[in-house]
Amino acid sequence: MNEPQKERNSTGHGISWGEKGEPIVPSDPVIPFIEGDGIGPDIWYAARMVLDSAVKVGYQGVRKIEWIEVFAGEKAQQIYGQDNPLPKETLDAISRFGVAIKGPLTTPVGGGFRSLNVALRQALDLYACVRPVKYYKGVPAPVSHPERVDVVIYRENTEDVYAGIEWRGGSSGALEVLKVVNRLLGAEGKTAVSSDSAIGIKPMSEVNTRRLVRRAIRCALEQNRESVTLVHKGNIMKYTEGAFRDWGYKVAKEEFRDLTISEKDLFERYDGKRPDGIVVIKDRIADAMFQQLLLRPEEYDVIAAPNLNGDYLSDAAAAQVGGLGMAPGANIGDRCALFEATHGTAPKYAGMDKVNPGSLILSGVEMLRFMGWKDAADLIVSAMTETIAQGIVTYDLARQLKGSREVKCSRFASAICENMGKK
Repeated sequence: MNEPQKERNSTGHGISWGEKGEPIVPSDPVIPFIEGDGIGPDIWYAARMVLDSAVKVGYQGVRKIEWIEVFAGEKAQQIYGQDNPLPKETLDAISRFGVAIKGPLTTPVGGGFRSLNVALRQALDLYACVRPVKYYKGVPAPVSHPERVDVVIYRENTEDVYAGIEWRGGSSGALEVLKVVNRLLGAEGKTAVSSDSAIGIKPMSEVNTRRLVRRAIRCALEQNRESVTLVHKGNIMKYTEGAFRDWGYKVAKEEFRDLTISEKDLFERYDGKRPDGIVVIKDRIADAMFQQLLLRPEEYDVIAAPNLNGDYLSDAAAAQVGGLGMAPGANIGDRCALFEATHGTAPKYAGMDKVNPGSLILSGVEMLRFMGWKDAADLIVSAMTETIAQGIVTYDLARQLKGSREVKCSRFASAICENMGKK
């Protein structure tokens, strides 16, 4: 099967890119979507309803999104064959049109194909996983003051242990790598690694670290945020995560010298009082950062972290404001961006029109903001907040909100649309 018929017949235009990786968006952008597996079709139906309504209400026909479906995961396997869960046509369409959105995709544990989410990020060079985490009024949360959390997490998306460079224990690849490793360890007088070990390699490069931190600093400057925090485990992994920290400071010093200051210099030169318009660059050890986000979240604005640290931190921060059901996500490169629900496929709820579509709707909000369509984005946030305040929520929120009315996924979306219409 070739590219979907909808794509061949599309009349809209693709999104192009400026020199600094900023999108140049026409009034009729073509945006590919991947429904996703499990609950994906349910939440995509709801999200699309809300996004279309917001654009219609916000721009009165002057702007319009033309959606085209592309395939990945289980649906792609049904169409292209079991061995092709991520067709080339899908990658080509996302790359061609510049911005896309997707539901959750299944990733088998252990055997089977590797994560499609990781494969998409690597194939399209979407090096920055961006996870804004903030509290939406009315959402039940496990901490006393979830409103104190308002952070944007930039997670490096292409390397670290997620690079997928590993060998099964006892395999020829593992034994060959161990031979080299143990020879080097022996020369340094260190203990050899057991010969039955599985082996994984953790690459971290200066070029990939620099471009991630560069985006994080630009975010802080554009959003008038006070700080960027480099989160690492450099006290233990000195030449990988320690280097991430050093390279991050290097970017700030070399490329943003007049717009940033280190935390150390802030206290030595300014007695801890941040000059207006200046972003403070600081760093924290990864395990301590979890405690900091719980106890002193208001001290952190933008976080830049290697892949694994960023994965853990973004989910933990999302839990503080109500969970992944209300957590948006984006994967951004210099010529492409893919927005996505941050939770899993929940196959036991597939087709039941039950699950909270908030994560995918809010990912759509981030997509609209990224495109410069702020009015439509603000409409959705305002209407969603109003809908939750009215007690119209899906089961996950209803069981925690006294006096609320549990509704289906699609009804939650239509209630948001109705509240947009009133505005």
